[in-house]
Amino acid sequence: MEILRSVAELRQWSRKERNNGGKTIGMVPTMGALHAGHASLIRTARASCCAVAVTIFVNPTQFGPNEDYGVYPRAFEADCALAQAEGADVVFAPTVEELYPEGAATFVEVEGLSNRLDGASRPGHFRGVATVVAKLFEIVRPHYAYFGQKDAAQVALFQIAAQPGRRLSIVLKER
Repeated sequence: MEILRSVAELRQWSRKERNNGGKTIGMVPTMGALHAGHASLIRTARASCCAVAVTIFVNPTQFGPNEDYGVYPRAFEADCALAQAEGADVVFAPTVEELYPEGAATFVEVEGLSNRLDGASRPGHFRGVATVVAKLFEIVRPHYAYFGQKDAAQVALFQIAAQPGRRLSIVLKER
C-alpha cells in the first residue's frame, strides 16, 4: 500500500489506475481514527472496485471556533495498518496546506441545505464538508465513494459536490 501526501501524487496514481485497463476506483473518505465501520467500508470498496483509495484528512474548515479540531483523535500509523489490512491500495494523507494552499478562496456552499440538520447548529460545517469532499472527488476522480449511514445527512451535499455529467456513485453502508 502506498501513502501519498500530495495532490499531484494522488492525481498521478488515479490516472495510472484508470489508464491501466480502465480500473474502477473506489474512495473511502475519512478523518482518520479508523474503526470497524471504516474497515467495513474499505472491504466493501475492495470487493466492488479494482483500486481503492482511503483518504485521511482532519478538515479544519468543518469545525467551528469552539469545536474540537485541535483535539480530534489522530492515529495515523494505526489507521494505515487498518487500511492496508482491509485492502486499500493507497492512503492519501495531505497536510492542510496541501488542500488549502495560501490564498485559497473557493468554497462550496450548498444553498438550502447548508443551514439544515447539523448546519443549523454548526454554521459553516456543511460548507467545510462540501468543499473538502468536492476537492477529494476532483483529485481522486473515483467511480464510487463509500460512506457510512451516519453520514447520510451529508450525502445530499456530496451528490451536489460531484461534478455534473461525471459518473460517480455514492454508496451508503451501515457501519
